[in-house]
Formats: sequence, C-alpha cells, structure tokens
Amino acid sequence: MKYNKILLDHGSGGKASHQLISEILLPLFDNAILAGLDDGAIFDIGGKRLAFSTDSFVVDPIFFPGGCIGDLAINGTVNDIAMCGATPIYLSVGLIIEEGFPVEDLNRILYEMKRAAQKADIQIVTGDTKVVSKGAVDKIFINTSGIGIVDDGIHISGQNARPGDKVLISGAIAEHGMTIISHREGLTFESSLASDSAPLNHMVKKMLSVSKKIHVLRDPTRGGVGTTLNEIALQSKVGIQIYEHLVPIKPDVAAICELLGFDPLYVANEGKLIAVVPFDDAEKVLSTVRENEFGKDACFIGEVVDENPEQVFMITRIGGHRIVDMLAGEQLPRIC
Repeated sequence: MKYNKILLDHGSGGKASHQLISEILLPLFDNAILAGLDDGAIFDIGGKRLAFSTDSFVVDPIFFPGGCIGDLAINGTVNDIAMCGATPIYLSVGLIIEEGFPVEDLNRILYEMKRAAQKADIQIVTGDTKVVSKGAVDKIFINTSGIGIVDDGIHISGQNARPGDKVLISGAIAEHGMTIISHREGLTFESSLASDSAPLNHMVKKMLSVSKKIHVLRDPTRGGVGTTLNEIALQSKVGIQIYEHLVPIKPDVAAICELLGFDPLYVANEGKLIAVVPFDDAEKVLSTVRENEFGKDACFIGEVVDENPEQVFMITRIGGHRIVDMLAGEQLPRIC
C-alpha cells in the first residue's frame, strides 16, 4: 500500500503503522537499539542495563468507566517498561492542554495520575506543560516517558520466541476497547463493562522471580491480541498457533463485540499481557500470574510452532483453521 498523506490507519498499530515505521521512520533513525522494535529500548549505561519507553495518549472520551486519560497514561508507559523485563523507576509527564479546558477536569486527571503512579510504585520526576489555542488540540493530550532497570540474566524481546514455547495471556480480552467505543457513542448495556487499565509491573516482577527464561512479554494494546501475536511471529520468524475456545472473553464483551461488528482479537487492552514462555517453566509462570489481582483469569491460549513461519493461525471451535492476520485499517481511533 502506498500513501501520499497520513491517515488514521497509520495510528492503528496494524499494517499501515508498521509500513510507516519500516518505510519512513526506521530508514531515517536506524540504529541497533531502535531496530529491535520492542515496547522499549534496552541499553547499557555505567554498567547498568536500562529500559526506556515513551507513549502519547489521545483517548476520547477522556473519562470512562474504569479510568481516565490520566491513569491510562501512567499505566501505559509503566507497562511498556515492564514488557522489557525492567523494573520501572521514573516517569516524565508532558501535557498539551486546549485553551478553555476546565481546571476541575485537569485536577481530576492529575489526581488519578498520582494514584496510578503510587500504585505502580514509580515517581514522576520531570515534565512539561503547553497550552494551545482552542481547537488546536481536543481537550488534553498526554505524553509519558519512563525509565527502568533490567536485572542480570533477563533477556526479553519479540525476537526470542521459539518453537515449543507456550503462549500465555493474563486475562480476558477486549474490555478496554469496548468500554471506550460504548462510552464514546453513548451506548448503554446491562453490563458492568469497564476498562481493564492497570499497572502490570508488579506481576511481571513476580513472573521473573520464578523464571528468568521468559522469552517475550507484550501488552496487546492498539491492534489487540491478533496484531501483537503477528508482531512476535514476524520478529521471531516463527508460527504461532492459538485455539479459539481457549481465548478468554467475558460473555458481555463478546456480546457487545458481536452486536457492533468487532473482532475481539483486534480490540485494544490496557491491563493485559502476553507472555511467551519455555514449556518447562510455563506452569509455574501461569500459577504466579494467577496470584496477582490482575491475572486471576490467566490461561494458555496456544503455542509457538515451526510451521507457517511469520504467521498466526487459530484452530476454531469446529476444528477449522483460520489465519489471524495483522489488523488492516483503523477499527477504533483515539483508543489510548
């Protein structure tokens, strides 16, 4: 696909996003650290291995069941650092605020950021604030960047998946995306639907305490589980096989996805992780995840295989095979 202008598709985390990165950004900024294309950069400074990540949040609406743009911005970057196998320690916060934005709303967002940072046990140590003319930005956009420390013996990357590995997910999928679209469109359901936004760094620390052999960690945000698994398959040059009946989806979320025409495999999550774990350590890692408040519904959904390298496929409930391709187009803009 060739484009002469940027489209919403380029922010989806799917095929267009990958094309933008591979054809425009990487050739200009190419270096060994960036080329890893993981959730954060990992590098050595003064004998310490560090992880560094940045993310920008433009979610609409800014307040939604289960959270707001403030705690989402903290949790999102905390989780990206954790997916590098690092312990997050410091964050920066950048605010771009529209002229006329209510101070009451700003105070509410900042309070939720403070609470989220405390829960993740991380400090906000620097930041920046800009105010732009009315209409130049939609209410408020937030950037958070973070840094963490990677302990010795931990080597996590999307390039590390190996045939025989088990694919674990920490809980039910598609809750965040369906919450945002429902709230945005003013849809009401007899459901307790809420975003799953949560910090996963404490869960990851416990996982690594029982196994330093975890190969891959990813949080399936934009593009959902389907796109994230494709990224891992491409980076590691392996096939990934998942089973439809094992993928955890809450009944109300499944019903809303079906009603609105969304495939839950491609809907964003903000409090879930995917772990690719060697077979021998898989059960003890799963048990550890289930001990965490955000991992009680964790389960295995598949495995890494030799067949069909760089592809993801699903065994359906009736025994058929379905290719799970990378997301094409933008299902849900302004999702995070």
